[in-house]
Amino acid sequence: MERVAAIDVGTNTVLLTVAERSQGRFTPVVERAEITRLGRGVDRTGELDPAAIATTVEVLARFAREARSLGANRIACVATSAARDASNGGAFFAAARREAGIFPEVISGEEEARLVHRSAWFDFGLPGHPLAVLDVGGGSTELTWGSSAQPSGRRSFQMGAVRLTERVAPGDPPSGADLAQLRAAARAALADIRTIQVSGHLGGARLVGVAGTVTTLAAVAQALTVYDAARVHGSELAREALEGLVARLAALPLAERAGLPGMEPKRADVIVAGAVLVLEAMTLGGFASLVVSDRGVRWGLLYDRFGGD
Repeated sequence: MERVAAIDVGTNTVLLTVAERSQGRFTPVVERAEITRLGRGVDRTGELDPAAIATTVEVLARFAREARSLGANRIACVATSAARDASNGGAFFAAARREAGIFPEVISGEEEARLVHRSAWFDFGLPGHPLAVLDVGGGSTELTWGSSAQPSGRRSFQMGAVRLTERVAPGDPPSGADLAQLRAAARAALADIRTIQVSGHLGGARLVGVAGTVTTLAAVAQALTVYDAARVHGSELAREALEGLVARLAALPLAERAGLPGMEPKRADVIVAGAVLVLEAMTLGGFASLVVSDRGVRWGLLYDRFGGD
């Protein structure tokens, strides 16, 4: 069996999956995720912060070494929102090639959405039954829909958990006015989801939520003292329960929020904004609940680049 690897360099997090490929299917050998906040300040300055570049490249080099040590003879790597938007992305790519021997491919929001949809379809899709996939990242949010592994429609919105937090700059803890501003900004950024819903494209679709914001919310909802992908992947979050969770998270100062069971401490400062984006997307799309996926771009990348069925 061949071992391959996929790395997703996002605005907030770098993720690695090393997997064994057999008959078009992939079995994970190692999965890693580390928050490096590559997109810190990009919305304000239009540039990647040099310290964020250095931190991200260090993690990327470590992940690449681990993948190769585990026998991965091919590594696919993509970079998403922050690298797309920054005017100095070239500095990051040059450092990645120099330090990690990795050549990240910048993908569009639409391509990011396609890969995420493909990943979700392999786990939750049923032929002839529509699936919608929501991916709330650090810098952007993607929505896809369709009744096969290839989405029939997809949209990318230039708003994610990091970007929304930086734009609103809520207090610690967020005030009622801060929370209202977060919700209004999220609703405005994602307004076209209502248009998509009214057009009938989401009718009868099962919603799958992907990426770190959604998995963190699921882990906190379950009060997991140790993150357990088996308990998170495939679990369900109801919109009504998410309303309560948003209120609970927003009521806590950062230090207390970071200490919650299930919370990734480095994500605690942006989780309220991320949760608001998920909640507003569900409301605009008319979804009462979502199924949580612990997989995303990197799994779609495995299937896409290395011949999954």
